[in-house]
Amino acid sequence: MRRPSASLARVAAPGALVLALALGAGPAAGETLREALANAYGTNPTLEAARANQRAIDEGVPIARAPGLPSLNLTATHTEFLRQSANAFTAPERNLGVQAQALVPIYSGGAVRNAIAAAKERVEAGQADLRNTESVVFSQVVAAYMDVLRTEALTMLAANNVAVLKTNLEATGDRFQIGDLTITDVAQSRARLAVAEGDLKQAEANLIAARETYIRLVGRPASALEAPPPLPGLPDTLEEAIAAALANNPNLEAARLRAEAAGFDTKVAGAGRLPTLGVFVNGQYSDFFGTLGGPVAAQFVQRETTANAGVRLTIPLFQGGLPAARQRQAGARESAALEDVIAAERQVIAETRSTFANWQAANQVIKSAQAAVEAAELSLEGVRAENSIGNRTVLDVLNAEQELLQARVQLVTARRNAYVAGFSLLALMGRAEARDLNLDGGVLYDPEVNARRVSSKLWDWDRDPRPAAKSTSTVDIPAPDAMIGPQLAPGE
Repeated sequence: MRRPSASLARVAAPGALVLALALGAGPAAGETLREALANAYGTNPTLEAARANQRAIDEGVPIARAPGLPSLNLTATHTEFLRQSANAFTAPERNLGVQAQALVPIYSGGAVRNAIAAAKERVEAGQADLRNTESVVFSQVVAAYMDVLRTEALTMLAANNVAVLKTNLEATGDRFQIGDLTITDVAQSRARLAVAEGDLKQAEANLIAARETYIRLVGRPASALEAPPPLPGLPDTLEEAIAAALANNPNLEAARLRAEAAGFDTKVAGAGRLPTLGVFVNGQYSDFFGTLGGPVAAQFVQRETTANAGVRLTIPLFQGGLPAARQRQAGARESAALEDVIAAERQVIAETRSTFANWQAANQVIKSAQAAVEAAELSLEGVRAENSIGNRTVLDVLNAEQELLQARVQLVTARRNAYVAGFSLLALMGRAEARDLNLDGGVLYDPEVNARRVSSKLWDWDRDPRPAAKSTSTVDIPAPDAMIGPQLAPGE
């Protein structure tokens, strides 16, 4: 009787190597998670668009301040009098009028002051939104990074399974030739191999999709990704996680700031019924080009300059209910903003609880899967030994191999899920932003710099450089394949 145990053992060792690589035990030789996050931080279009939108929000402060600052206007008008009255003997034929006006607002019922306060609150809310965008993008990058590692590991496991089943089929065929097994045993081995080959093709397709997602988020190919480092700052208890999230979650902070801005908007709307006070200075120059006075033009002054100044007080008496409607409208929006705070708080609590539970569950699955892998490896070894002496069937061997494969897949997936859930938990707690990750690759983007830059600008012709995209294109990056190994960027 021929014994297949030796031939099967030749493919058992690669399975252990595949599992070690899948669990991140291999040597560090490629791109790290920090490098991936740093590259996404500097080139991701979602982040760049969020920064540009924040710069637009920053302009709300000088826009709100402008109505409270002095203004100066100059108006020039040239008039040709084409047809004169028959009784207008001294009317001019043409006139050039130049008028200059300076207005200095003194009191606007608090509208400008409250509008500036609302704009500043929205700037801070936008900065919180930018923090949230960073967290979301980083969470997506971490998930994509771990998905590449997971699908690479699953592809290796699937390829190793095909190799094992091919050896099984060869050994089964040899034993069938000598009458030790039946055609049913051969058919069972062939069927399992066909299924495994289909699983390998699907795993390769999933690996290509994971690498494409990585390119979309990071802007470069997934090049021999290293095992990720441990996550710092994870909470010990659910209560600690919720307390940190309620204090630092950027979405919740943005909702609170928008509610405060809505309160100032209500005050702005109420200012519409209050008096306004301003100082004005007017100057006017007229030139009739020697045509004033008609036949006796020499008796008239053809150029004249006038000026006046004064104080203007405007007291609204009746505006058809417009100020009251605006104030009620603003008050309703303030109520909605306050409700949004409660909704954001509920969302943060629910997501933190569920993410914490998923993180703990994944860690428990890792322990169970590790035990399952060890037990399945021992079981497969025993079933193969018993099969070699006729106490176990080929189907028993196939089932034992399938159980080991499933345990290894579960372990790889659980490690991915635990890491992604842990990072998502940090994001909910406000601890997964660029300032927390110690990213390499340059100075971190500080939205306060632009906010301070534009807040005091007064010149009407002060412009920024022409808008241009800053993120990188992926058009020239070759389509990834399902090969397990370095995926180098063009020119590397």
